[in-house]
Amino acid sequence: MTDLLIKIFIGNEKKATDEHTRTKYGVLSGVVGIVLNVILSVFKMIFGAITRSVSIIADGANNIFDAVSSVISLVGFKLSGKPADKDHPFGHGRIEYVSALTLAFVIIMMGIELIKSSVGKFSDPEKVIFSLPAVIVLVFSIAAKIWLALFNRKIGRIIDSVSVDAVVADSIGDIAATTCSLIALVASKFTDLPVDAVMGIIVAGVILYAGIGIIRDTLGPLLGEPPDKETVEKLEKLVLSHENIIGIHDLVLHGYGHGKVFGSLHAEVPSECDMLHIHDTIDLIENEIKDSLGIDISIHMDPVLIGDEMTESLKAKTAEILHGISPDLTFHDFRIVAGPTHTNLIFDVVIPYESKLTENEIKQRLDSSLNSCEARYFTVITFDRSYT
Repeated sequence: MTDLLIKIFIGNEKKATDEHTRTKYGVLSGVVGIVLNVILSVFKMIFGAITRSVSIIADGANNIFDAVSSVISLVGFKLSGKPADKDHPFGHGRIEYVSALTLAFVIIMMGIELIKSSVGKFSDPEKVIFSLPAVIVLVFSIAAKIWLALFNRKIGRIIDSVSVDAVVADSIGDIAATTCSLIALVASKFTDLPVDAVMGIIVAGVILYAGIGIIRDTLGPLLGEPPDKETVEKLEKLVLSHENIIGIHDLVLHGYGHGKVFGSLHAEVPSECDMLHIHDTIDLIENEIKDSLGIDISIHMDPVLIGDEMTESLKAKTAEILHGISPDLTFHDFRIVAGPTHTNLIFDVVIPYESKLTENEIKQRLDSSLNSCEARYFTVITFDRSYT
């Protein structure tokens, strides 16, 4: 069924090769979700009223919210696919994250309301009436939601969408919720205990957990998170494969939705290189990164003195001291300015976020160790944090 729907609405395109195709996949996901959830909601509401089951009625209401969520997802895809303009030069891709976040808040609201109605059932219980047709409807609903989750998971993998992933998480929560409703309905045939109210609270817990999970997964891209390790390794390997590039640092990548990544980095080059030649190399690298990784990047050249005996000796000594302070500390842009009375060692130190060392502690320990070797050495340090 999934492949048939994709073939009918998308065609033979099995991959989201462009933004237009990706939007079509997103719209298909939204439309299928709307239709299926409306159908399930109607049947659950009818049989929930017949059986007087709060968990079934709540489950049916949850399907209405799911249909609304699919509308939000669909609109989000339409808007995120809009091209860049003068007011939004990086495009509209992050709208997809906003739609997923909106979906999460809708889910959480549903969970809170369900908790209220379920708690009320304890103080004002109403006997649930067992109904075989209602059982059949719930079993069908579970099967339909399993298919919907698998359907959206496949689309989510094709287009790498946080919004579709949120719909998958919601569907999994719905499967658990409907299962609880089914248990409450069957239990009503054998006991007068408030199983329906208990299951309603369990359903609410599952719904809230799904909503919080979506918020957690969505806030990262919105607030800004480091790029994945594989992308960083590929980028570093590509840059360092070129002649006269002896190191890179200060790599920063910003995501603005699927396939919209902008960044910058510093490339260390030998100071004696021909400026026009190395500039041409940098342009070539920027184009290669765009073509192979889809990243718009700007590269800054840092000329580094190579082969100077004093510089190399002090650089090695600094590396040894830093490693002694903490193996996680790294440095770059090392250069010296030697004078008749003292020598300045100028460089940047990168401190990991998890490090408990302060900048003053690192500098004091560096200065102390260097002065024990030679009192004329002074450090001029810029402290950095890694963005990858």
